[in-house]
Amino acid sequence: MQLFYNPEINLNDTAFSFDKEESKHITKVLRKKEGDILFVTNGLGVLFDCEIILASEKKCTVKIVKTKSQNPTSFYTHIAVAPTKMNDRYEWFLEKATEIGIHEITPIICDHSERKSIKTDRFDKIIQSAMKQSNQLYLPKLNDSISFKDFINKDFDGILCIAHCEETNKTLLKEVVKPNQKHIILIGPEGDFSSKEIELAIKNKYIPVSLGNTRLRTETAALVACHSIVFSNE
Repeated sequence: MQLFYNPEINLNDTAFSFDKEESKHITKVLRKKEGDILFVTNGLGVLFDCEIILASEKKCTVKIVKTKSQNPTSFYTHIAVAPTKMNDRYEWFLEKATEIGIHEITPIICDHSERKSIKTDRFDKIIQSAMKQSNQLYLPKLNDSISFKDFINKDFDGILCIAHCEETNKTLLKEVVKPNQKHIILIGPEGDFSSKEIELAIKNKYIPVSLGNTRLRTETAALVACHSIVFSNE
């Protein structure tokens, strides 16, 4: 199934039109024509079976012939991960985590972060593309970047974890993860969290966890954490 994404459609709609860029892709690149069926999601768990009624490269219009809603998962994965020095590594994480089934991502700016600001426009496109490629009906939520201190002071429900590299008492993540629960996991920058940040997290009831015996890059650690939660709920 080739999946398209349109965030503006809902269950009350009977027809809609794609924008110029998507319309051109559908009619010129994919060579779709009137009568062909397209599968579209709004990223909110709904799949729309749509029939093309106007195959125009400027405004491809479809009518909705069938809808199907998918229930959200019984668990929730929120990874708060520091931006990497090289942007492509963070983009790689976003793509793969979306394919695996992450629910929410927050870029956090830490004491040792080399990248202090990010632009999310490209990130949004990467997440959307990965959602379509993996045939998922829910678009992960990408939050604006936030300082570690501001994030840690938010009142979150669920199981709170911080993965760090300091040689202190930590619990293996696989022993902390529980099925059908919400998990929030903090992943630090290349230089790891500062000792002050780790102490602050623990004070705010975050469990110090280990992701294994090897030292992982930021984006790898975030992906391992995401997969561990998803896998425990299979």
